[in-house]
Amino acid sequence: MDKYAVIGHPIGHSKSPRIHALFAEQTGQDMAYEAVLAPLDGFADTVRRLVAEGYRGFNVTVPFKGEAFELADALTDRARRAGAVNTLKVEAGGSLLGENTDGAGLVTDLVNNLGVAIAGRDLVVLGAGGAVRGVLAPLLAFGPAALHIANRTGARAEQLARDFADLGPVTGGDLDSLMGRQAHVLINGTSAGLDDEVPPLPDGILHADGGCYDMMYGDRPTAFLRWAAAHGAAWTADGLGMLVEQAAESFALWRGVRPQTGPVIQILRPVQP
Repeated sequence: MDKYAVIGHPIGHSKSPRIHALFAEQTGQDMAYEAVLAPLDGFADTVRRLVAEGYRGFNVTVPFKGEAFELADALTDRARRAGAVNTLKVEAGGSLLGENTDGAGLVTDLVNNLGVAIAGRDLVVLGAGGAVRGVLAPLLAFGPAALHIANRTGARAEQLARDFADLGPVTGGDLDSLMGRQAHVLINGTSAGLDDEVPPLPDGILHADGGCYDMMYGDRPTAFLRWAAAHGAAWTADGLGMLVEQAAESFALWRGVRPQTGPVIQILRPVQP
């Protein structure tokens, strides 16, 4: 039986083992998948140990995506652009291929699952960390009219915009740069939700038919999605679909078959009271 794992710190909350078990059952794959807690200073040693034990691939979560990028022997174009790796595939001879499936997971959830139009629309992305960097290239590939990155520290957003300017009409700035903008799609890629907070956003930031997507997810609506509902968002969605879709991309890289994600999202989606 082929063995896989998700590696992180912390890791007990991870839904990845359940997701991949459902994928394996659905596609008839003979594989095992587990969650592995790596010491904060021991990610590379953990990967090497698991490779020596015969593991075939890994998902990588917080805080190790940057270290996985450095550890990989080869990188896909998506991983190189993202500057981070969330998927490792063990190749023949034990070398590691690094991939980033986060952006593909986001756009698949938006476009295929939610029916959200990106082409020709105005997008605003909040945050300028690794999570945002990983989704910019896939978003720009869909041809938005404009993509603006807003971050508390404007210089970081401006640098991100410069890094991706060759891919499309992308700009960056601080939160004040949102004044006067109207987003058809407003994506939260900040960690403010961990403290049940929302970045300060100006009135009128949402277009009349604009909607909000939070890359975070939970059993209840996040603080950002509660803000969205209170400010008249035409639609809202959390990041559960993104989580499942990025996992499906990893699964396809490892096993050569892409599972159906809809049934898995339905199983994992909590029933709202």
